[in-house]
Amino acid sequence: MRILFFGDIVGKPGRHALASVIGQLRGRYKADVVIANGENAAGGFGLTAKVIQDLFKLGVDAITTGNHIWDKKEALALLEGGEPVVRPLNFAPECPGRGAARLELQGGKVLWVANIQGKVMMPPIACPFRAMDQFLKEIPAGEKCLLVDFHAEATSEKRAMGFYLDGRASLVVGTHTHVQTNDAEILPKGTGYISDAGMTGSFASVIGMDVEDSTKRIITGMPVLLNVAKGNVKAAVVFAELDDTTGKCVAIEAFVEPVPRS
Repeated sequence: MRILFFGDIVGKPGRHALASVIGQLRGRYKADVVIANGENAAGGFGLTAKVIQDLFKLGVDAITTGNHIWDKKEALALLEGGEPVVRPLNFAPECPGRGAARLELQGGKVLWVANIQGKVMMPPIACPFRAMDQFLKEIPAGEKCLLVDFHAEATSEKRAMGFYLDGRASLVVGTHTHVQTNDAEILPKGTGYISDAGMTGSFASVIGMDVEDSTKRIITGMPVLLNVAKGNVKAAVVFAELDDTTGKCVAIEAFVEPVPRS
């Protein structure tokens, strides 16, 4: 099974980047499935029904999210639908939506996509490690391929999760920090891992947002409105190949794809 994972899509520039490269990358890597973190896809914060449909029309097969999933009120209803849009499974049980999706692919292949959120330097939340232990008990024994989007701030927590799930998940992809890390690897027991997939959007920015807005907020400590930046648009992507029988990762590569100027 060949997977493409797009790092956090930020606003309209991120959606433009995805539209510009998804077809050629899917062909280049002969990908069976495309996953994207979409929690920043609508104006930089959250998701809307139109944005979700746009992402699916472009060829995304499942959307993962994170702490910004509630930023648009309509997400509460959207997550109750049957589409493969998932929020962290360690959110409170009362929260709408689900933490994982089962994707049936061509050739009888099955991929589980799970979403969890970290605790370190993040809003209070249930333990993601214990949540994964429970979730792994619910996957049928014969379905070995599992991608985990770990939406977390601290590299230490992400590394710990990678080793915690080594041999139990096929691929652990970190998201949230919007900066692609240079540590894509296959861990000792066969799990593909990267601390952060990076960002799909404007690289002339502070993690996708206007430089002036972001700098002013940091310097003053005031709640300055952040606008999505527009220039130097690129897509940060992770490619992984899994053994369909064992679920182990046999190849992983992280890269940043330039977007042709329109």
